Parts: sequence; C-alpha cells; structure tokens
Amino acid sequence: MLHLAAAPVALTFRSADRSPDRPAPAAESGLPMAPANKHGRTGAVPAGCVFWVQGAHAPVTTYAADHANCSVGSLTHGFRTLDEVAANDDVQALLEAGWVGHDDVVTLPVVTERTESVHYAPLGSTTETPDVVLIRTNARGLMTIKDAVPDLPVEGKPQCHIVAMAKQGRVAASVGCALSRARTGIRADEATCVFPGSLLPDLIDQLEHHARLDARMAQYAGADAQRFA
Repeated sequence: MLHLAAAPVALTFRSADRSPDRPAPAAESGLPMAPANKHGRTGAVPAGCVFWVQGAHAPVTTYAADHANCSVGSLTHGFRTLDEVAANDDVQALLEAGWVGHDDVVTLPVVTERTESVHYAPLGSTTETPDVVLIRTNARGLMTIKDAVPDLPVEGKPQCHIVAMAKQGRVAASVGCALSRARTGIRADEATCVFPGSLLPDLIDQLEHHARLDARMAQYAGADAQRFA
C-alpha cells in the first residue's frame, strides 16, 4: 500500500548501560574495515545509512567501529557524542562547505542513550518489536503516510537523524541528503520514513484505511476523467 522500494527494515538498539547480570557482547561485529583515510577515519561501510540497504536483505548487528566512517551518523545513532566528533575531518568538511551550519549540528536530533549496538533486519523476519522501522517509499507512499499522520515532519539533511526521531517516539520522513544518496545508491525518486516500532500496529490500521480511501478516490477520478478522453 506504500509502494515500497525495498523491504521494511527493523532497527533494534542496545544501550551501552548494561545491567551487571547481562553478558557483554563481542566488542566488534567482525565486519571487514575499509582502509583508513589520512585522518584515520574508517568503518565497515561509508556511512551507517548503508546498513539500511543491507538490512532489507539480511540481518546484521553493528557496533560503533562499523559506523565510524560517518561522524554525523555516529552522533545521531548514539555511538558518539558531539564533543567526540565535532573536530573530525568529515564534520569540518560539511561546515566549511556551508552544507550545514554550526547551529544545525548542535540541534540535530540524536539517540540520547549511549548505544552499544544496532541490529538491522528485514521486518518480516523479526520476532520482537523493534525500536524503529525504516521504509523507502515514493511520493505516492508519502501521500498516504501524511494522511495517516497529519503532523508528519518531512526532514532534510542529514537524513540519518530521522532514526533518532523515531527512537524518541515520532513518525518522521526525509527527502534524503546528498551524502546518503551518494553512499547508499538510494534512487532519486525514493524518500525514507521511520516509525516507532511500538506504534506500528495502530499505524498500519491507519495506513490501510487511508490507502483504501485513496484507491476509491483515484477510481472515481479516473472514471470521471473518461469524459475528457
């Protein structure tokens, strides 16, 4: 009903604040790391948003080092604090180019709890309620989502902060950003939207309702347009 470009992806966060009786996981995911740039920045993928694409096909559990090539994504997903990434070369490049301003970085929505890991998987393969569900849709899909969620915020750059918004309980959409599109290969006609996992059952009911209304109105308009054929 939302004309998705890929399977919905379930994101499940694990906080770094573990209780003493919880065993610590492996320190790293074991994913291969790219060669570091001249500033030492590297990761398993160019940016964490690449895991949105991979997670639509197969489960993958990621840690801070896997996301570290993108300082902004490390910040928004709770792996790093602003103080830890502010001086990094990629953040400075964005600021120096004027792509974002200092105030944009300071006010960026972020996961406030320190994150230990994020698990990505196709939603259909998950058995537990995820923290966030991310979809890739088109303008027609966004039309239906906007009907179901009238106060839907449609965000811009950087794209990854909508995950933090959903983690905080908000449905949010994004038109994407140049960095993410270049790194992920997400098509120009795709947008992203995120849902808090706990709200998904009620949201699906609303989405189905409005999709049926859209289909009925489209059928009416199509029949009416035959007079002009």
